[in-house]
Amino acid sequence: MARKLMLLAASYVFYGWWDWRFCFLLLSASLSAWVAGLGLLKFNTDRDKRIIVALAAGALLGVLGFFKYYGFFLASLQDALFAIGWQRDLPFLQIILPVGISFFTFQAISYVVDVYRNDIEARSNPIDVLLYISLFPQLVAGPIVRAADFLPQLERKSSLTKTAVCFGLALCIGGLFKKMVVANYLAVDLVDPVFLDPTSYSSLMLMLGVYGYAVQIYCDFSGYSDIAIGTAALLGFQFKKNFDQPYRAISLQDFWRRWHISLSGWLRDYLYIPLGGSKFGTWNTYRNLFLTMFLGGLWHGAAWTFIIWGSLHGAWLAIERAISKKDKTQQSKLKSTLGWLITFHVVCAAWVFFRSSDLLIAADWFVGLANLSIDTYGLTWFTVALITLPLMAQFIPSDSIEHLTRRFETRPLAFIAFAFILGLAAVLWLAPPGTAPFIYFQF
Repeated sequence: MARKLMLLAASYVFYGWWDWRFCFLLLSASLSAWVAGLGLLKFNTDRDKRIIVALAAGALLGVLGFFKYYGFFLASLQDALFAIGWQRDLPFLQIILPVGISFFTFQAISYVVDVYRNDIEARSNPIDVLLYISLFPQLVAGPIVRAADFLPQLERKSSLTKTAVCFGLALCIGGLFKKMVVANYLAVDLVDPVFLDPTSYSSLMLMLGVYGYAVQIYCDFSGYSDIAIGTAALLGFQFKKNFDQPYRAISLQDFWRRWHISLSGWLRDYLYIPLGGSKFGTWNTYRNLFLTMFLGGLWHGAAWTFIIWGSLHGAWLAIERAISKKDKTQQSKLKSTLGWLITFHVVCAAWVFFRSSDLLIAADWFVGLANLSIDTYGLTWFTVALITLPLMAQFIPSDSIEHLTRRFETRPLAFIAFAFILGLAAVLWLAPPGTAPFIYFQF
């Protein structure tokens, strides 16, 4: 219990360091999930349990919707009223988006639904639920940890092994390198300038800019996930992998098995399957795919750019499914290569909307690409290497970290500590000056 209380206190201090008032929001979400879990224990009929799940999920999503989407929907309503000639003063509010609200809201819902499905037993001790939702490594940007995966770990005696130390430190160093070196350099030297004013760049630079963003967002987000999973390992917890070389995917479905695995799994199990999944005919399957990705886009942000991003993924998933039903030919190397090429560029085309600050910037990017100009002013070989090398690394063995861990765990602790310090010093030396927040902190 002392360990739980210490971790819980550390997590709330960590979250409150930016703005202590939002700790009450985190606490209320956690207590709502805990109370709902106790309510599911009290009632026996499935109808009553469904009502409790609906009320808990509705309340949690209502709070998320207010903080995240109030301004967006009000602005959209005002634009619609202006379009038909009805000018109205609407009650706009200055709302600060709490860091990580989407992530801890989804985890709270996960707890309630897992209790309802009997995947876990409801916890009578609120400390367990509060710690599950607030544990600081994954609190502000994931990965989204399932209650059924995490809570049983609280019941086991914690022990920090040499393997866990090597694994955790290797992930932390690798994650810091991805973020502080690769992602930050690409953002400053290429991506931010290109997406600030696409009309000032050639078609080639625009294409390299979106390739750069594909690498930047991967290194930024998978870097944070690596740090979170590594830190959790050092605390004695096991989190599942959140990225698995997504840019080697040969289909968009394969991409979502590899990209932000915790979110795609959450959307599948708590949204796509409850909608009916693929059980009720072809067109219902297409509808469910589209709705799941549409809502996944809306989850990422209150803007039309995110809605279009999610819609593009949903539409292409439906197209892929339709094609796969007709194409029964055996998978070949040529077919896999073509599938990889198409998938990568569909993902990159959608990234244009994800990265653009508004639809006009996205439109400027596509118009500029159609000009077919090849000027490379401002491009350096260093920038090209930062794009190509991480993409090439997508095709190395996926268990490289585990292999490195096995080699290091046979060495003395002094050697492991020295290697970690040397790696950290190298990252700090290579990183550009200044700091940039993780991209997924805004979600």
